[in-house]
Amino acid sequence: MKAAARVVAESDRGRTALRVLKGEAPLLPRRTGPDEVHFVGGAAGPLGGDELTMEIEVGPGARLVVRTVAASIALPGRFGEPSLLSVSVSVADGGRLLWLPEPLIAAAGCRHTTRSTVDLDGTAELIWREDLVCGRHGEAPGDVTLSTVLRRDGRPLYRSDVTTAALGAARVLSTVFRTGGTPPAQGTPTAAVMALAKGGSVATVLGRDLTETRRFTDPLVTPPQ
Repeated sequence: MKAAARVVAESDRGRTALRVLKGEAPLLPRRTGPDEVHFVGGAAGPLGGDELTMEIEVGPGARLVVRTVAASIALPGRFGEPSLLSVSVSVADGGRLLWLPEPLIAAAGCRHTTRSTVDLDGTAELIWREDLVCGRHGEAPGDVTLSTVLRRDGRPLYRSDVTTAALGAARVLSTVFRTGGTPPAQGTPTAAVMALAKGGSVATVLGRDLTETRRFTDPLVTPPQ
């Protein structure tokens, strides 16, 4: 299956106007608040063989929160084909994006890659959350790769390549990148917080389940006032 979604948010007299809000199953965006969009699945997946594309554009001064209504489950294809989700994001000077999807679950036998590229201009703000869960209850995980590249004014800000194979005995990896605010003073035995050279911070935490990892990351996804 091939499917695409596009969301364009612009500032209109202090409010967020969604100039474009369109998608195809399993990428169906729905406006759920003044500056909030939820993606509704509409179909299982990503499924082996799927090629999915998401484009998010936040204009100058606009605010946008992107969520999903449920976790995504990467499933194997009938003939072992890989699946791909490409996410392309741009946030203009003065804009702000909170990317807060529910987890991606790597079901047994899947071969999935999510490639995310985020371009920030000027003073654009970003909070970016990723949660990767290794397998459904009682099963071994499939093969998932999360590749994330963040740039500001065209220059590299942060890059991460994570695979289920790198998690070891942990079942969940949660990551939060943010451009502003004060990060925790220190991590824990299973969590690390790193300040980035060009501003912002990234927190990563390993855990047995999502409740454990989000106990650490939930306070980090509140935007600075």
